[in-house]
Amino acid sequence: MNDDPFAADVTVIGFDGDDTLWHSEDKFASAQEWLVDLLAAYATDADALARLQQIETRNRELYGYGIKGFTLCMIETAIEVSKGDVAVSDVERLLATGREMLARPVELLAGVAETLPLLADSYRLALVTKGDLVNQESKIARSGLAGLFETVTILSEKTSDSYLELFRRLKIEPEQFVMVGNSEASDVWPVIAAQGWAVLVPYPLTSMHETGFSRDLSSPRLRTVACIDELPALVSGAGGS
Repeated sequence: MNDDPFAADVTVIGFDGDDTLWHSEDKFASAQEWLVDLLAAYATDADALARLQQIETRNRELYGYGIKGFTLCMIETAIEVSKGDVAVSDVERLLATGREMLARPVELLAGVAETLPLLADSYRLALVTKGDLVNQESKIARSGLAGLFETVTILSEKTSDSYLELFRRLKIEPEQFVMVGNSEASDVWPVIAAQGWAVLVPYPLTSMHETGFSRDLSSPRLRTVACIDELPALVSGAGGS
């Protein structure tokens, strides 16, 4: 039994999907590398990526998060940076890159396949992710994990209000919920603000949308682990269900 009072009343464990349960950001990083190579004659790598980020930010309300919107933003970036000189064949290659990203097999992170079934024996599990609905549903189905989750929630943004709504649907108090994810902006601070608990599992790559959010990681409602297989020992003092 763990003497750490962290998450002592938890009965529900929420999990992020992308870069928490399965790899995702690595394919975005590869696509960005291809884009900056394509635009090398028109802009530096840093300027091309900065323009991509600006375009993604201004389009987010329309496209949301996900591969489809990202692909459109890459095409828009190529057109803007090249001032319309980008070849049709290169636009076709960007579209093909997006299709390849969507079709890529789901690759679970280390420890996920072994750890989630162990936790499902004692806790209610919830998948709480954001992004394109069709793509996220496909990844969940292909992950082999879908049967472990009592509920699946796909959001356009993760906010304190969206977590509070989740608590109401699950009929739990905030103290009964811990969120596990790789993003401070989405999986940590909104949950803590809603009086829940959070476990940060850093991923080696960071999305451009998730930079600049680092804060004091000493909150009593937060723990950081190197791998998800550390989670059972961390929450072993909790009551379970």
